[in-house]
Amino acid sequence: MRYAIVIEKAGSNYSAYVPDLPGCIATAATIPEVESEIRDAIRFHLEGLKEDGFTPPFPTSIAEYVDA
Repeated sequence: MRYAIVIEKAGSNYSAYVPDLPGCIATAATIPEVESEIRDAIRFHLEGLKEDGFTPPFPTSIAEYVDA
């Protein structure tokens, strides 16, 4: 499955979260690092859901840019 992520600048580091997986977050010093960390966090989150007997949610969020 392919999940949308949001990356935000957070002071001196970056944070990322997955709108379709509440509580699935990561932080790191750089964008490439936070992308790697959120991939690991998504895998861990999905494994935990499966172990607990839950079906992982289907991705529904869409990320787009708009000109303002």
